[in-house]
Amino acid sequence: MAYEHIKYAVEDKIARITLNRPDRMNAWTATMEREVRLAMESAAGDDDVRAILLTGEGRAFCAGADMEELAELDPNDIRAEEWMRPFDMNRRPDWQTRYSFYPAIEKPIVAMLNGAAAGIGLVHALYCDIRFSADNAAFSTSFARRGLIAEHGLSWMLPLLVGHANALELLLSARKFHAPEAYRMGLVNRIYPPEELEEATMAYLRDLVDMVSPRAMGVIKRQQYEVPFQTLAEATITANHEMALSVQSEDFKEGVAHFIEKRAPRFTGR
Repeated sequence: MAYEHIKYAVEDKIARITLNRPDRMNAWTATMEREVRLAMESAAGDDDVRAILLTGEGRAFCAGADMEELAELDPNDIRAEEWMRPFDMNRRPDWQTRYSFYPAIEKPIVAMLNGAAAGIGLVHALYCDIRFSADNAAFSTSFARRGLIAEHGLSWMLPLLVGHANALELLLSARKFHAPEAYRMGLVNRIYPPEELEEATMAYLRDLVDMVSPRAMGVIKRQQYEVPFQTLAEATITANHEMALSVQSEDFKEGVAHFIEKRAPRFTGR
């Protein structure tokens, strides 16, 4: 389909979703929301896609909501019901809300934070599985400085990554902070000079799609996002069940075979 506020392309088993309003620092719009959801659905359902990249065009990842749209916001119409429908009925309701569907996608989603990520832009970065950042990128929760609260599950996701104390401080102050601090807190996984960011991110993604079982990645991702709702016993029982299934899979047989034969793997996801 033709997109207005994003770009979407698939190459070498990697789906690349690019927020594409560089003249507005990729400010978030209702159109962008709809298009990102459709692109994520497309990537999730495409057997030729094994990993997803989310990034921004130009000097920002996403500097937050488009202020012109916010100024015209109807307070009686903030739910976007069309996009509240479940992404995957087999997953828990926690991953079915307006933006929290990323964890329901059983493919790794890597955010390449090429620049500023604030407000709703930071929310989307946090719902990705892995975050690589330019070392000069700036971040802010933003909401409190607009008279708003911690929106769209940010109050749950942020402390999961950086801890309660750090999350509360960042949410209350809504101050600007930069990539090195974000890295120290665990908000981003790696930081790189801007000129090295894309090469490093793409190398990581290519390693995932070429060397790792798609089936294993899907199960591991599902395990990790279930853990906050489980006891240790429940997580262990789930793991034992999944282990019994994995040793019967074609990917397990291939994982052993390519190691013994000292060749590149040919995983199928089955």
